[in-house]
Amino acid sequence: MPKMKVAIFVEPGRIVLDEKPIPDVGPLDALLRITTTTICGTDVHILKGEYPVARGLTIGHEPVGVIEKLGSAVQGYREGQRVIAGAITPSGHSAACLCGCHSQDGAGTKHGWKPLGGWRFGNTIDGCQAEYVLVPDAMANLAPVPDGLTDEQVLMCPDIMSTGFSGAESGRIRIGDTVAVFAQGPIGLCATAGARLMGASTIIAVESVPERMEVARRMGADHVVDFTKGDPVEEIRRLTDGRGVDVSIEALGRQETFEASLRVLRPGGTLSSLGVYSGDLRIPLDGFMAGLGDHTIRTTLCPGGKERMRRLMEVVASGRVDTRPLVTHRFKLDQIEEAYDLFAHQRDGVLKVAITP
Repeated sequence: MPKMKVAIFVEPGRIVLDEKPIPDVGPLDALLRITTTTICGTDVHILKGEYPVARGLTIGHEPVGVIEKLGSAVQGYREGQRVIAGAITPSGHSAACLCGCHSQDGAGTKHGWKPLGGWRFGNTIDGCQAEYVLVPDAMANLAPVPDGLTDEQVLMCPDIMSTGFSGAESGRIRIGDTVAVFAQGPIGLCATAGARLMGASTIIAVESVPERMEVARRMGADHVVDFTKGDPVEEIRRLTDGRGVDVSIEALGRQETFEASLRVLRPGGTLSSLGVYSGDLRIPLDGFMAGLGDHTIRTTLCPGGKERMRRLMEVVASGRVDTRPLVTHRFKLDQIEEAYDLFAHQRDGVLKVAITP
C-alpha cells in the first residue's frame, strides 16, 4: 500500500514526522495532494497537551492543494484542479448546518454533546500536515482557486482569514464604529483587516512586538497601543475621549486580554471573542457593570464550507486584503519538527510558516 509522509501527534510535547498509508477515497470524498499548508496556534495547543486529540492523529487543518482523486458520487470537480478546503468541513445536512451553524456540525447528537463538531481535520480525522489529505463531503467543502492566485495568497483563507474576519462579522461592526483588537498575531491581524472592510472608522490594535505593530498598520490599524508601556485600557479610553469602543475583538485567548476587551467597551458595546482559552474564564464585576451594561459577548468558531472559501478568495483577488506579509518563514514537510519548534516558541519574528511537501 502506498505511503505518505505525515506530521503526527505522539504525546504532549511531541509532534513528529512519520508515514501512513495514503487513504482510500469514499463516494463523497476527495483525495487532495497538498501543495502548501501551515501551522496554526491551535496546533500548538495540541502540541502542549492543552487541547486533547488522539495519539497518532495527523495534525493540521489549512490545506491548499490539487485534487488527486474524486469519489464516485462527487460532481462538479475534476482531478488536477487546484482547490482549498476550510479548516471547518461541514456536511451541509446536519441539524447544526440546517440551523445555519455550519461550524458546529455534529454537535448535540444522540450520542451526546460535542462542541466544535465541524472542525474535523487534525481534530477528529487525519489532517493536512501531510503529502495527502482526505476531504470529507467534498461537494460542500472544496473551493476552486481562481486563476492567478498563488498558494501563499490563499493560504490564510481556510482558517486564519476566515476566523479573523468572523471576529469583525460577529461583532456586527457598523460604518463609523471604533474597534479595538487585542493581540496582532495572524488572527488578530485578519480581524483588523476585517474591521476595516466592515466599515470601522477607527481601529485600535493592541500589540508589543514591533514587526507585528508594523503589519497591523498595513492591515488597517489607525492606532497601535503597546501594552508593555502602559495600561492599554487607559490608553484606549484616552484615544476615545472616555467613550470606549463600540466593538472589541479578543484574539489571544488569555484572561487578561478578555478582561481588557470587556473594560474598554462603551455601554451597549460588543465583545467578539476569538481566542482559544485553555482554562476557565472570570468575568470582572467592574468590566461587566454588574450585569447591567447592556453588553453582548459573542464567540465564534471559524466559518467553513466552499461558499465561505469562495468569498474569502474573492476578497484576496480583489486586492482589498493582502495576507502575504503574514507568511514570514518557509519549510519543507521534512522540516516540520523544526517548524514547530520555531512557531511554538515565537522566535525570529514568526507570524505564519508555509509548509510544502
